[in-house]
Amino acid sequence: MKLRLSIPLALEAAFLAVALATGGPLFYLLAALILVLVLSELAAVLWAAGTLRVSAELSDGTLCRGREAMLLLRVRHQGLIPVAPVRLLLSVPGEGKPREIWLRSQPGRQQSLRMPLTARHVGVFSAGIRSFTVEGLLGLAARTRTPSDSLFEMTVLPQTFDTDPLTLAPGDPGSEIMARATEDLNAPSDVRAYQPGDPMKKIHWKLSLRKNELMVRTFDEPVLQDVLVLMDCSRPPSWGHPQAEADLRDALLETAASVLSDQGKAGHHYRLPLMGNPSLDLDQHMSLAMTLDHLARVDFSAEDRFERVLIMESRRLRKVGCVVVIAARLNYAMVDIMTRIHRMGPNLRLYLVTFVPDDQNVLPLISRLRQSGIEVAYVAPEAD
Repeated sequence: MKLRLSIPLALEAAFLAVALATGGPLFYLLAALILVLVLSELAAVLWAAGTLRVSAELSDGTLCRGREAMLLLRVRHQGLIPVAPVRLLLSVPGEGKPREIWLRSQPGRQQSLRMPLTARHVGVFSAGIRSFTVEGLLGLAARTRTPSDSLFEMTVLPQTFDTDPLTLAPGDPGSEIMARATEDLNAPSDVRAYQPGDPMKKIHWKLSLRKNELMVRTFDEPVLQDVLVLMDCSRPPSWGHPQAEADLRDALLETAASVLSDQGKAGHHYRLPLMGNPSLDLDQHMSLAMTLDHLARVDFSAEDRFERVLIMESRRLRKVGCVVVIAARLNYAMVDIMTRIHRMGPNLRLYLVTFVPDDQNVLPLISRLRQSGIEVAYVAPEAD
């Protein structure tokens, strides 16, 4: 309970002093009137706050960036003494400060408001009512409370876009390598009894005649080469304006989501190690929905420099056919490490997320990468 009684108490004391000094009934009446106003204001606030029911409903707790969810707010109280409009303090995704709104509170009637929430940035946010405040008409008393079950978690998933197909180190997609390997009749791994549907060209005729039953050759399927995706999970550069960092985060996450989605459709094995919180590996065994949810929860709090991550992962390239690097910064150390990775066998593609693709400080680094046979693609963040 918050009381603002300094002015009423000062007036009360002044009128009582004048009344006692002069004996005039008017001043006694004015002092009594002030006391009644204060008590009625206090009673109105306590009554309304005690009977106030505030609720919120969120239409969708998980949605893609750019979509809208609807927040439905309801206010109702049974107090009979009028009070000021109820002040609601709201958590709104993508806004740094809580938003304040006021709803009229007519006794016995429910007031409602439908409020659209635009998912401007990828991440996990809180949405709903953080607190509400009931205040008297004269502003002498106010009470703030925190409602239960009116604050929700809103997960904003990254959007995906089409990416150019990756080329594995041998120069062929893994599916074609497997198809040719299973057709190589000169390198069978075993034989088994014929089953309906087996191709005739795989029948081992000599063995079939010897065993007096049809036998077919079987072949070991080669292990598909992996696609290793490396995303810089440290804090992106700010570029001098507040929203730049959030826009860069969106672009990094959506590029990673798009690459993983396309590799899953192509049937490639892939892996994306995430540093920071959470720290885990995303791979083809996860569903796309789970992958997008994990990406939405990346907070870009990795303390290791991305160069160190590149060095660590370069030691585990035995089955990697292509490396995809996603970063919002580029320096000479990164160029040297990526060049060494490419020389070790895998193809490499860099997705550089930047507002200025023709930055004169970066163009020489891009030229060195391309001269080494490394693909470079630019991703422009969508400025909010």
